[in-house]
Amino acid sequence: MARAATAAAPQLLRAAMLLLLLVASGRRAAGAPVVNELRCQCLQTLQGIHFKNIQSVKVTPPGPHCDQTEVIATLKAGQEVCLNPAAPMVKKIIDKMLNKANSN
Repeated sequence: MARAATAAAPQLLRAAMLLLLLVASGRRAAGAPVVNELRCQCLQTLQGIHFKNIQSVKVTPPGPHCDQTEVIATLKAGQEVCLNPAAPMVKKIIDKMLNKANSN
């Protein structure tokens, strides 16, 4: 009986690792930023989001890590989403955030 349990341990470990990989890969939602590496953080972008849901906005200019401007909004719920910097609604959000920062 002990030999059967010992033989099943590697299979159980392999199944647990596969499950962990599937869960981790499934956590990326549309508009969600990717981990901070030397590449673009935003694989997909949203055209806009309601201003009242946004806590802060980070604009990253093009550089050696990525050839496009990236706009990452942190929502009041704590989630980060990538926004399309060329979208008219996103431009308005950035202007509002800059005006809000300048008035403080």
